[in-house]
Amino acid sequence: MKLLTRLRGMTTLAIAAIAGLSAPVTAQQGAMTRVDLELLLAVDISQSMDYDEHEIQRNGYVDAFRHKDVINAMLSGPEGKIAVMYMEWAGDFDPIPTIPWTIIDSQEAAKKFADRLADEPIYGEQRTSISRALLTAREYILKNNITSHRQVIDVSGDGANNAGPLVESARDAVVKSGIVINGLPIMLNKPKEFYDIDHLDRYYKHCVIGGTAAFIAPVFDLRQLSSTIRKKLVLEIASLDVDTGAAPVQFAEAPVGPGLVQAQLKLPAEKTDCTVGEQVWGGGRGYFRDWQ
Repeated sequence: MKLLTRLRGMTTLAIAAIAGLSAPVTAQQGAMTRVDLELLLAVDISQSMDYDEHEIQRNGYVDAFRHKDVINAMLSGPEGKIAVMYMEWAGDFDPIPTIPWTIIDSQEAAKKFADRLADEPIYGEQRTSISRALLTAREYILKNNITSHRQVIDVSGDGANNAGPLVESARDAVVKSGIVINGLPIMLNKPKEFYDIDHLDRYYKHCVIGGTAAFIAPVFDLRQLSSTIRKKLVLEIASLDVDTGAAPVQFAEAPVGPGLVQAQLKLPAEKTDCTVGEQVWGGGRGYFRDWQ
């Protein structure tokens, strides 16, 4: 089955209206809702993954929101609830607000979120702009009517930034806003395309994630994807480590709080070149447009 493709040039709000989703709610509209965590799931839908891989990725999130470990984590904080948004992204154009901000305050609410996500069509688009995803995610967090103890962007993808603003500038702007970025780099054992890079986990660690106790949860095999998503969500939501057979989590810095075991990724002495995606896509000529 082929991936569906969204029409380009449509704004995020227009896409939301067509999909029957509510537009983003600004802080000026109504009373502020207080939760333990604002979690924005920014999921890569670039066509470097085929339909089956996108379906496995989507089902990993659906299964996670139905799993008791994730549900218990979402209800375990002092407020007893979190806010979640599911956003899909690819190139340097408006990401898709697949499911807008939703309050999860019960097992029923979590399962409704999972059911809604399962019913959404699967789309695919070209190119990879992690930077555009991060900057858009920041706006969705800063301009909603929710207040929380923590704000996290959880970005997943199978390639380096090769379109839009440079990823380091975008990452730094997001972290400066007090938002933590965690990553799920997907590194599958399949023939490489010209735009693929080596050591995507190192790239995500050096160039994408940031903030207090930021971490990556790399996936090397599709059979690990569902369990790794579940483990990552439990860590993000409740700072609890669970043994699920997932790939090891790798922290960028020492995590805060009891119960976490630090599993540092052994980095090479030379820092990853965060423009490698643009260089590979441009055939070595580069494709640079920094964010101001």
